Amino acid sequence: MKKQRLISTLLLLSLSFAGLVIPIVGYADKDSKEGNAGIELTEIPDEEGIRDPENPEIIVEPGDSPSTEGRLRIDFVPQLNFGQYAMTDKDMSYPVNAQLFKDKTSARGNFVQVSDYRGGQQGWTLQIRQESQFRNEHAKNPELNGAVISFDKSWINSTRNQSEGPIVSKEIIRLSNIGETYNLADAKQGTGFGTWSISFGASFDNKNGAPATLSPRLLKDKPVLDSAFGNQQVYENSAITLSVPGSVKRDPVPYSTVLTWIIAELP
Repeated sequence: MKKQRLISTLLLLSLSFAGLVIPIVGYADKDSKEGNAGIELTEIPDEEGIRDPENPEIIVEPGDSPSTEGRLRIDFVPQLNFGQYAMTDKDMSYPVNAQLFKDKTSARGNFVQVSDYRGGQQGWTLQIRQESQFRNEHAKNPELNGAVISFDKSWINSTRNQSEGPIVSKEIIRLSNIGETYNLADAKQGTGFGTWSISFGASFDNKNGAPATLSPRLLKDKPVLDSAFGNQQVYENSAITLSVPGSVKRDPVPYSTVLTWIIAELP
């Protein structure tokens, strides 16, 4: 099983297929004539650009993201930001900031985009791994022990027929074991060809039957704005959450972790 991983540095895997011409020659009797037959196989062109997960025929600008290369690749992964909160000694569940865009596209659920343009519809698996607990090396209490990221309300979309797409979990995926790899989507052999978004949550405007999970993020009853996206209103997405036990000792500092996104070929 070949894998590509997305972390702060990328492991890239290029898969390419050359055109193939096959001459077929027949050996004939003296009264017959020889003839040739041939076929030329070319690559299927890729759909380029990041697609609106709710309207995949539209190309959008979600900002910078790491990506891999090749005929099977990850085009986009979300940068998860759970916001800023006052400290508390209660058990808390913090929703992630929803995906914003640098064009006129409205906020969306956080999503990953995968493209597969290999021949043969061989199938693939999208996976995720958390490399460490949320940490701040300079804090008196450097680690948020027991903090868990959860992914819920997953669904797929593409310009292709939904029956050709990968299967996503209907259960909540909790990254409760640091360093363990979890499956987010499975494209069995014969499926997953083309460009697909795997989303967690959706906007109220979506027409795909996915549950709406976004709501405006407020601070003291005032809208929170994101300067990196032209001071747009920030939305919460309850489909991805970070739970932190109230008993965890913590400091008023930012904590962070590293997520590795993996695209794996089926054997």
